[in-house]
Amino acid sequence: MKYVDAAQVQKKLNLRLAINKIAKTIFLISILFSLVVLIILFYRVISQSLGWIDIQFLTNKLSTVAEKAGIMGAILGTLWLMIVVAPITLILGVGTAIYLEEYATKGRLQRFIQTNISNLAGVPSIVFGILGLTVFVRGLGLGNIVLAGGLTMSLLVLPIVVVASQEAIRAVPNFLREASYGMGATKWQTIKNVVLPASLPGILTGAILALSRAIGETAPLVVLGIPALLIPFPDSIFDKFTVMPMQIYYWTLDSALVAEYANLAAATIVILLLILFLMNSIAIMIRNKFQRRF
Repeated sequence: MKYVDAAQVQKKLNLRLAINKIAKTIFLISILFSLVVLIILFYRVISQSLGWIDIQFLTNKLSTVAEKAGIMGAILGTLWLMIVVAPITLILGVGTAIYLEEYATKGRLQRFIQTNISNLAGVPSIVFGILGLTVFVRGLGLGNIVLAGGLTMSLLVLPIVVVASQEAIRAVPNFLREASYGMGATKWQTIKNVVLPASLPGILTGAILALSRAIGETAPLVVLGIPALLIPFPDSIFDKFTVMPMQIYYWTLDSALVAEYANLAAATIVILLLILFLMNSIAIMIRNKFQRRF
């Protein structure tokens, strides 16, 4: 029987406890630092926006005079962009996830596709902007209209929806599928009536994250040449447009020349955050409703 040195065991235990304590301290400091930065950011944005958010600011067009400038065009442009991005992303993303999880034969090709989809989720957004400029703006001759911007943003967030939908579909217990097959249902009937309803909460969570990223992205739209000038309100997906992140970007640049533009940028950030929180709240309510049902 091998002799165990109690002192050596206690020494190792003390070392592990010390490492654990150090790790907990580092993680706590990281959380506190992040919270402090977030609080400072919110305080700065809200304090600069006070007195600038009113009905005129929400309903007016863009203007070179800071006191008369409004963001209605940017709000409408953002909503039109989401009208294009949401259906394209959900249909293609969920459809791709269903094929990879339920129909594709497991093998090298499936692993190759899966790996590339996961890698696309980490590609810098400006790369998708260059792709959109090449394919949609110049290749198809769409120009910098809502449709071109929406298609570009759909490519940007599509991998997020695919990966999230795959994880949600994969999490559905196999006995549910087997029970459906046992009742005589076909594969598509099982997917439509069993798998999709059970995985819907996870799919909606992925959609929330995807749309949240799309609504706040600027780099791809800068590459597409989306303007932030005095343009008419967009009435369809074939009109030129601007969005709130673009307006924030240009007002931030111009704040070096006109100090009031910094206040306009801060006020636009507040409105963008409110719209984002509203969208997320509605999506979370829908997700929770389906989660309780299924």
